[in-house]
Amino acid sequence: MDILRPPLININGRIYRRNITQEQHYQEDEEFICMGPPESEELAADETCDTYSIEQTDKGYRCAIEVPSVLYKYIIGKKGETRRRLEYDTKTSINIPKQGVEGQIVITGSHKAAVSSAVTRIEVLVESFRRKQPFTHFLSFPLNDPKIQEGFLRFKDEVLRHSSQDHGVEESIFQNPAKLHLTIGTLSLLNEMEVRKACETLRECQNFIRDISDGKPLQLKVSGIEYMNDDPAMVDILYAKVRVKDGSDKLQVIADRLVEHFVSVGLMVKEWDRVKLHGTVMNTLFRKDSTVEDTAGPGKQTMSEREAFDARNILKKFGAYCFGEFELNTAVVEHIIRSSLIMAEE
Repeated sequence: MDILRPPLININGRIYRRNITQEQHYQEDEEFICMGPPESEELAADETCDTYSIEQTDKGYRCAIEVPSVLYKYIIGKKGETRRRLEYDTKTSINIPKQGVEGQIVITGSHKAAVSSAVTRIEVLVESFRRKQPFTHFLSFPLNDPKIQEGFLRFKDEVLRHSSQDHGVEESIFQNPAKLHLTIGTLSLLNEMEVRKACETLRECQNFIRDISDGKPLQLKVSGIEYMNDDPAMVDILYAKVRVKDGSDKLQVIADRLVEHFVSVGLMVKEWDRVKLHGTVMNTLFRKDSTVEDTAGPGKQTMSEREAFDARNILKKFGAYCFGEFELNTAVVEHIIRSSLIMAEE
């Protein structure tokens, strides 16, 4: 890591630098952070907490924060070192539920500023390690309309008929027609409470989706194929392009607004300025290889084992292929959160 450019953590609109003075590892090669040397009470007083309520009690001050249990270990640290350092630096006591038990982390202290400082540091830790968690869910619009499925199956048959001799092209890397979808964004939802929050956030999006679409279904056309990387001879993902039939940008605007809203509530990390609208039709993550030891699940490969395919002939012959047209009913917005099982096969 470049010490002159430390990672920035965005917590509810406030930007924090994550300065790492020492980094160690668990036995499982998972990181924890040593919080650095003790700081003065004056500096701790400057660290304010805007996101949680700090209440005064007979014994001082108290704050309870919601943290998914899977992240407890990063606050505890190896042999409890990170928690002890946090408590020592901020002159607070930090009570953490047992591993695997969902609950609240409770911070208590004699001074409100000390409790606020501890809360802020825990927030920084949580956001930092949350980004390292695997995705569990994703937002998508379904593309599995019968007309699109039929067009996809024709595409699959034609590709296998004309390009099966090309390197890496074989039946198992094609998408399941029942799972054709248009990806909006990925999420790491680490407990049931976060899943419920995501569903509530999705419902909040209904108003602007209705406004953008004028309350009417979008007439979509799925036509043309493209690849993700810069070498058509070594492709991992081939996708169908999706657009609104009348040429408007309503679908793009809806997708961008969805991401913007989920980012604003802390459920998604914004990676691009605009959502790349794509419906995956071929993906080397789907490849089934009986010679590969099944350590990642049926039909899955580790990234080191992923085998690209030569898409040059496919692009030349099917670059303008039309999968079909269909009507996307935006009223299904409550149902576009998909499970991690489907996301893993994206």
